[in-house]
Amino acid sequence: MVSAWIRAIAAAVEEHRDQLTQLDAAIGDADHGANMSRGFTAVLAALDDFQPSTVGDVLVKTGSTLMSTVGGASGPLYGTAFRAAGKALTGPTASPQQLIAALHAATAAVTQLGAATLGDKTMLDALAPAVTALEEAVFQGADLAAAVADAAKAAEDGAHSTIPLQARKGRASYLGPRSIGHQDPGATSTALIFTALAGVVATR
Repeated sequence: MVSAWIRAIAAAVEEHRDQLTQLDAAIGDADHGANMSRGFTAVLAALDDFQPSTVGDVLVKTGSTLMSTVGGASGPLYGTAFRAAGKALTGPTASPQQLIAALHAATAAVTQLGAATLGDKTMLDALAPAVTALEEAVFQGADLAAAVADAAKAAEDGAHSTIPLQARKGRASYLGPRSIGHQDPGATSTALIFTALAGVVATR
């Protein structure tokens, strides 16, 4: 399932490449779409002949590839997130609880690297609510498909919530009040990642 998730992310990034570029043009360097597309194209190539021993190996490989191919802040942040999640998954499969723990590890790694918090208008504004929603849904007894759907919705809502925020981290923070009124591209691509996961889980 993890490999299918990564392939679904790559497809979603390609489909929304222009949208990500337009969002980044407003408050960044207008390269988020191209960078993410280049990164996940490289990830697909890297996974073609890859023989993972654990589910986590796929995510670690994804993260390492993103770190070496994606420019700007996205490569280190997404690379770190996927690597941290992968290192937390050491078995051939992952339970919902293990997935939650892996995503918490990813969130902690991104928080430490980017020194951002909720409300800073970054990918964390989509990532953190998604992980919280997933954890709450699983705790309440929802099946994985429903729980991941909740997480995807929370990530999308989190991305939309960045529109009225003033950026306090990253390239957009240089704009000050002019960053208000624009959706954060990193939060948007994070939402795409959770939507891709929801789609894969729903078909399994």
